Amino acid sequence: MKKFLLDDATLRDWNYMGLPDDNFSAENGIIVVRATRWPLAVDPQGQALIWISHLEEKNEIQTVDFGQPNYLKIMENCLSGGHPIIVQNVGEVLDPSIAPILNKAVVTIGTSQVIKFNDKMVAYNPAFRLYLTTKLGNPVYSPEVLTKTTMVNFAVKEQGLTAQLLGIVVRKERPQLEQMKDTLVLSIANNKKVLVDLENDLLRIMYESQVPLLENEELFLTLQTSQRTSLDVKEALITSQHTEKEIDSARAGYVPVAVRASVLFFALNDLSRIDPMYQFSLDAYNDLFTYSIDRSPKGGELEDRINNLNEFHTYAVYKNTCRALFERHKLLLSFHIVSRILFQMGKMSRNEYLFLLKGGIVLDRSEQPDNPTNWLPDECWDNITELDKLPGFHGVTDGFEALSKEWRDWYLHPEPETQPLCGDWNDICSDFQKILFIRSLRVDRVSACITTFIINVLGPRYVEPPVLDIRAAWEESTWKTSLLFVLSPGVDPTAALIQLSLDVKMFDKFASLSLGQGQAPTAIKMLSHGMKEGGWVFLANCHLACEWLGSLRGLDNPKIHPRFRLWLSSMPDDKFPLGMLQRSIKMTTEPPQGLKGNLVRLFANINEDKFDEATPKYRRLLFCVSFFHCTLIARKRFRQLGYNAVYSFNDADFDVSDNLLANYLEEYEEVPWDALRYLFSIINYGGHITDDWDKRVLIAYITQFFNEEALDTPFYRLSSIPAYHIPRDGSLESYRDFLDLLPASERAESVGQHASADVATLAQDAMIMCSTLFGLASTGGGGAGGGEDQKVDELALEMLHKLPAKIDMETTERMMGPEIVMPMCVSLLQEITYFNDLINKIIAGLIELRRAIEGLVVMSEMLEIMYTCIFEGKVPVFWLSGRPSMKPLGAWCRELFLRGAHLQGWANAPRAPPTLCWLPAFVAPTGFLTAVMQTTARGESWPIDMLCWEFTVMPLEEAGFVRPPRDGGVYIRGQYLEGASWFKKESHLQEPLPMQLVFPMSPIHFKPIKATGKRLRNRYICPCYYYPLRMGAFVVAVDLPAGKESSDFWVKRGTAMLCTLAT
Repeated sequence: MKKFLLDDATLRDWNYMGLPDDNFSAENGIIVVRATRWPLAVDPQGQALIWISHLEEKNEIQTVDFGQPNYLKIMENCLSGGHPIIVQNVGEVLDPSIAPILNKAVVTIGTSQVIKFNDKMVAYNPAFRLYLTTKLGNPVYSPEVLTKTTMVNFAVKEQGLTAQLLGIVVRKERPQLEQMKDTLVLSIANNKKVLVDLENDLLRIMYESQVPLLENEELFLTLQTSQRTSLDVKEALITSQHTEKEIDSARAGYVPVAVRASVLFFALNDLSRIDPMYQFSLDAYNDLFTYSIDRSPKGGELEDRINNLNEFHTYAVYKNTCRALFERHKLLLSFHIVSRILFQMGKMSRNEYLFLLKGGIVLDRSEQPDNPTNWLPDECWDNITELDKLPGFHGVTDGFEALSKEWRDWYLHPEPETQPLCGDWNDICSDFQKILFIRSLRVDRVSACITTFIINVLGPRYVEPPVLDIRAAWEESTWKTSLLFVLSPGVDPTAALIQLSLDVKMFDKFASLSLGQGQAPTAIKMLSHGMKEGGWVFLANCHLACEWLGSLRGLDNPKIHPRFRLWLSSMPDDKFPLGMLQRSIKMTTEPPQGLKGNLVRLFANINEDKFDEATPKYRRLLFCVSFFHCTLIARKRFRQLGYNAVYSFNDADFDVSDNLLANYLEEYEEVPWDALRYLFSIINYGGHITDDWDKRVLIAYITQFFNEEALDTPFYRLSSIPAYHIPRDGSLESYRDFLDLLPASERAESVGQHASADVATLAQDAMIMCSTLFGLASTGGGGAGGGEDQKVDELALEMLHKLPAKIDMETTERMMGPEIVMPMCVSLLQEITYFNDLINKIIAGLIELRRAIEGLVVMSEMLEIMYTCIFEGKVPVFWLSGRPSMKPLGAWCRELFLRGAHLQGWANAPRAPPTLCWLPAFVAPTGFLTAVMQTTARGESWPIDMLCWEFTVMPLEEAGFVRPPRDGGVYIRGQYLEGASWFKKESHLQEPLPMQLVFPMSPIHFKPIKATGKRLRNRYICPCYYYPLRMGAFVVAVDLPAGKESSDFWVKRGTAMLCTLAT
């Protein structure tokens, strides 16, 4: 397209006007200029806006947006005056008022052209041009909009950005060189334009000639002039182009800097796919790049200067970005930067990188080598067999048979990443390849391994995020740049901001307002006053007024006082105005997560005079309340082992408890233990709780921490770890000194969890990070082309071949005969219906997906989701309707086959349930259990509301069950214990072994009995959930012998039974 539709002179003009210097951008420019429909530019970095503004500057172009009060009037003037207009920052829905312009609904009346716009007929000048631009990176427009516009993607590409950054660095380092380059570019463009003009003049004279060409004197003179001018221009062009090559050769020394800076920008640009608040503008990035050039160490050879520039700018990007990220994404940022750099240098394999992020997908284990060990979990063996298929890892499976003991010792080591790999692999593998062994066998150590890898590549400072410095952010800002706090639940930056205003003597000009309904007029007055007088304006909770924020105008008015600053705070919200988000300096605010950090923070805020004057009783009990508060917060890091739901306990809860404690101790001579425990756990903190099983956790902790022993026993222990106890009574300063001595790194046991909870949490953290990075590495939905299409197509075909067959409903109903209305038969038919519907849905979806990959049908949104999920090894969400699962695709497919086999086995003899019922096979397990209870109630003529379950864990293995229970009920298999294991010899709960995250339970006899005969002495009421995300997945409560520990012990462990796992 570029070769036939664009000449060099025009292209150089466009580049001079701001169009990036790459083929993709040149083709975009051609489309914008030549398209018959109005262009809609996807312009997240603002490149198209700059280029179009310069391109149409001579035509008096106007720039507006839909939120501007007078934009209709401006557009009306442009229509009649023939001026071009840019509508910037458009969203995914266009203002209906411009529909006539998009439709080009122009009519001719007499000799004039008019268009109906803004409810009236407006004169239409054919010179009018409409340009639309959006900052959205991946907008979704309706077909109606797309048929009326020409959508052009102006998102910056690496080639174009590298050229821009090279210009910046050479202009700073070798200004004369870059000036010569600019002059030459302009000279070459002008000379080529002269040649084009000469050719056009000759063609015009020949076309307009009224006499034979050989007799046309004007033509003869023009030819002579053109020939002389052409020779001069061509000589000048040859000289200029030779000089340009010499200059480009000199500039080439700085290409590594531009390439590194380009790589880093795209690493930042990827982050917006993680969180909508992670937006960074190209203008701000260019400013940071210029800052790095100015501040990095000078002197030395060019190679040293290049290294200094790259090191300084890489860390500057990391440091400035870190303050805008939540804690959980900071290590991810470092690793993403490292991987981007190594990919650019050709030092990282994409296949190995993708294996790290998604592991191995095995649909059919019958086709893989048998696991030669009895200690390695099946999902780890899946990873190893798939790792064996990567180049450079062939033969890795053989070592697990030959070196089984060595690999087992390595696997069980607390920090296997510090130990050499078994066999020759330690010498063969690079540092990155060693991480793949950790990913395959000990996913809980992936984060630690990645941390070490980052240190080895870039240095230790890339895993030590700088502490947030609000003052430094303020010093970097200008009146044009807002400062945005991205909030976390339970955090308020107001106090820190007020303290800063006091420190820099701006408190007298500090004004704050929490946004909400009806607050816009007040906010506008505050802004107007602050802009005029040079004050600080703090608008809190901006997520409640995103639409209003987007309508703000005048924040870039040069008349604004230079000391004016706009401070904002907002929860993450994808509706936050993109332009404001990109222009702002972003800072995340998060509360500390650990016990020590929260205790230190609480006691730092306690009034010293009040504390020191209080009674020893109050001080000891306040410490207990503080420890209770911080334990509840620290427990959240264990996810489902901590709580079923996510809760936002905050300082206000502690303040209420402190006031209650002080008031009750003042009012009562004896401590009202029961009343205070109830107020703290059920009323105050319990007000956050939405799951009844989580209330048990609060009650267990408050019972342990808040009792008479805590008051009477010196150094009363609050945890199984001795360091956590009530300190010796004294001043507030002595309590603070005690807290400073607490362990910096906290073990799971400190909050009543087992050590395996740390392993489970670290494994989940690593899987979340890998999944997030995979989302950044993926090229997108269907149509990505090449290997991805082939891989997805092969997996889809394999699934189609290996899907279980549907169950014959008619045959099953016929075999049931008259018992078809019995509860158990109704339950079976319901499950068969669910299963057959799912198989139909999967088959139809996979067939359609394969056709879309071949290009036979359009890749719809649903098919794109399916494509991405299959490539990432995840289960498409619409296959999970009615039966949620956390399993990866391979494990889910294997489970689907087992479900089909179990239901088919029951369907072959449908009048009675199987000898052993596999509870995970059912979509509605509670419905099945209700059917069992209804069957007993009918058989015994008992009212069903008088029945309950009696549970007996059977000592037999599954193979020992040959007939259903004689005394009623069913044998249930397939559950796993999480947070405990089972002592088979004495039949009670016990602590799990190291690395034992779940324990497969023996079959359990579920027997309906009358509730009056139920005994619960020394038994733990163990909730059974359908899958690991426990909220909303409750099935049944199974009471189990608690063993040597109390019921509260297992409550704090988060002990529960699961029907299905995440692997």
